[in-house]
Amino acid sequence: MALEQSVFSRNRASTERMRALASKLSDEAMRTRVGEHWDVAIVFAHLAFWDRRVMYVLDMTERDGKLFIPEIDIFVNDLSLPLWAAIPPRQAAQVGIENAEQLDRRLETFPPALLEEIYAYNKRWVDRSLHRGEHLDEAEAGLSARAA
Repeated sequence: MALEQSVFSRNRASTERMRALASKLSDEAMRTRVGEHWDVAIVFAHLAFWDRRVMYVLDMTERDGKLFIPEIDIFVNDLSLPLWAAIPPRQAAQVGIENAEQLDRRLETFPPALLEEIYAYNKRWVDRSLHRGEHLDEAEAGLSARAA
């Protein structure tokens, strides 16, 4: 199965969406609540963390020449929340965008056969726009509710 090349365009578009959102927000707006425990800045820190996780999967998969599956669960979000909340808003956005850009470039140049194996196991590890989009939708909804 050949990986559809549009995944890379979607990843770049989601990174640009992150950049556009961050560029128009003040630090105060970045502290807008998104759900019960998160704010917009935490969305960026969260995305940076999970993009770094995918970078680690790519590193280990490339090193070993076969799919590497880290043992990590969703509880990591709850454990990481205080750390993400401590990051100043502008830095959270910056690290989120920088990690997204780095991962986008890495995915585009990753060995195709290994990338297809990763995609077959978990397409969200390759199509980062899926994860980024979910959280950016939540952030934008929180900002819209604040403005209303």
